[in-house]
Amino acid sequence: MKQKFYQYIENLQDEITSALEAVDGKAKFEQDLWERPEGGGGRTRVIENGAVIEKGGVNISAVHGPLPKAMQAYFKVEDVDFFACGLSLVIHPKNPMAPTVHANWRYFEMYNKQGEIVDQWFGGGQDLTPYYLFDEDATHFHQTCKTACDKHDASFYPTYKQKCDEYFYNAHRGEGRGLGGLFFDYCKATSERSIEQWYDFVTEVGNSFTTAYVPILERRKNLPFTQAQRDWQEIRRGRYVEFNLVHDKGTLFGLKTNGRIESILMSLPPHVQWVYDHHPEEGSEEARLIEILKNPINWV
Repeated sequence: MKQKFYQYIENLQDEITSALEAVDGKAKFEQDLWERPEGGGGRTRVIENGAVIEKGGVNISAVHGPLPKAMQAYFKVEDVDFFACGLSLVIHPKNPMAPTVHANWRYFEMYNKQGEIVDQWFGGGQDLTPYYLFDEDATHFHQTCKTACDKHDASFYPTYKQKCDEYFYNAHRGEGRGLGGLFFDYCKATSERSIEQWYDFVTEVGNSFTTAYVPILERRKNLPFTQAQRDWQEIRRGRYVEFNLVHDKGTLFGLKTNGRIESILMSLPPHVQWVYDHHPEEGSEEARLIEILKNPINWV
């Protein structure tokens, strides 16, 4: 399964980076191959200063070795070995009318000292973070997520949509990071669903990503905007940074397992503002966005 999934994310990385380069039309992804001293490595691809994408990364990695002490305590296990692989991406467009997007699909195995698998699971999801809210974009993104889920189980979309709203939540701000999408974790084999069936579901969601995001980026990339709207984008990006550094489990896992710092922190936008006690004008588009971030709605 680990070889099968790693081969899948290698191909998916190629598909996604090609699709995004086509939308940008100017910048190309730079590739960086790296190795982790304790075992494994990855293929980082970053795009910067494009016509459409200000900064983005589409990274794959496969790491293995003894599970670090900090993570043993987190998973409540003794001295075990692990294997983890996944694709993680974040795209920050230049135009404030175009939303940031994040996605991640991953697979994890844990072994006893005899090298036998004692646990294995999939996780992942994809979510949208707009700066200006176009309802049809939110509906399109969520409908694409729902269509992928419905092919496997009608209960998946409502369940994982709610988990996404709960997970990507800046508790210290009392608001969501964005408009959500899907979030699932610890998808393990049961009497109802095999690990192969979980693979089929996770890859279905992964394959839906370009359909979910690229049409939105195409629609918004050339819209006019003002400096004030750009400032708002940078203020909201600050909230994105806060979530990733304070709450995100993937970031924390990477930092605690001696992960590659450049790959872990590629999710951070290049231009950000923190304005003291900033509040949007009442009745404005900015205020409408905040209202929905505080009270998530059903888009489909």
